[in-house]
Amino acid sequence: MEGDPDTAEESRNTSSVSSGPDTLRHHGDVDAEPGLADFAVNVQGDAPPAWLRARLAATLDDLARYPSADHDRRARDAVARRHGRTPEEVLVLAGSAEGFALLPALQPRHAVVVHPGFTEPEAALRGAGIPVTHVLTREEEGHRLDPAAVPADADLVVVGNPTNPTGVLHDGLRALARPGRVLLVDEAFADAVPGEPGSLAGERLPGLLVFRSLTKTWALAGLRAGYTLGDPALLARLAAPRPHWPVGTLGLEAVIACSEPHAVAEAAALAERLAAHRAHLATALAALPGVRVQPGVAPYLLLGLPAGQGNRIRETVRRTGIAVRRCDTFPGLGPDHVRVAVRAPERAAHLVEALRGALVGVPV
Repeated sequence: MEGDPDTAEESRNTSSVSSGPDTLRHHGDVDAEPGLADFAVNVQGDAPPAWLRARLAATLDDLARYPSADHDRRARDAVARRHGRTPEEVLVLAGSAEGFALLPALQPRHAVVVHPGFTEPEAALRGAGIPVTHVLTREEEGHRLDPAAVPADADLVVVGNPTNPTGVLHDGLRALARPGRVLLVDEAFADAVPGEPGSLAGERLPGLLVFRSLTKTWALAGLRAGYTLGDPALLARLAAPRPHWPVGTLGLEAVIACSEPHAVAEAAALAERLAAHRAHLATALAALPGVRVQPGVAPYLLLGLPAGQGNRIRETVRRTGIAVRRCDTFPGLGPDHVRVAVRAPERAAHLVEALRGALVGVPV
């Protein structure tokens, strides 16, 4: 009804989709061309740790055989122990991207994606002809999600926690779970936050799916390894269109290795280091004229740049040999936003100085 304040508030927080499929499928690896210092991709390290490389190399002699059901079972067992679940509540994936590609199998009638957020779930849904509604968070509110902004009739809700690219950890996501709705929480970066606060990986809520990725913390982007957690019946619906042997032998072994207690402890120690590096980088960037640093917890930072200057600044930084992630491909953000990966202070200093130089003479 015209003039209804509730209706006005809903329209302010939700929108029909406007981004094109090409834009939705732009990811940071496109920005990080060879030869550039990579602050565009959120993978930690230049290669997997030596112990993990040795573990994977030891499986190479098995590549003449098809991936086995026993190997998959052992991977599900390892994940289940890691999160206090049963093996039946685990589905091993060829990276979270495979899980997003399977979402159309759930046949949602009203899919909602919280934005700014990772765009691959929406791209997969739209590619299957499924309409998508955006629920937009706002910078002036710290990009925090108000669960009441999600339409009540949504039968699929997708949200990142922490969200990419804002780095925000949302409270109150449990309130979004209800019978008749699938709540997909993308926790690709949860293990990079000390203590994994807010994780729903160990919880059993109606319709809950939790996606986890191993590619960021363990530098395995080229291998593709991850998993989803949820009710076995819901996992069966999600997996229905998969081909036989969807996850290769190396991927299965990576899931086992990275779920073992020593690996979980190593990831926790890395998360502590990343938190310290994040704080250092955020302080340095916030001191630059006209740069706004979005508060958050993830191993990346969302930056606001002086109005109308984002593209020029990004290209100037690129000419110095540094790649940052453009953010106008994320619904709700524009060309004056960039995302930068957290790196150790000695590497981050080059980014700070490049931005400082690019800002000279820019009106703020």
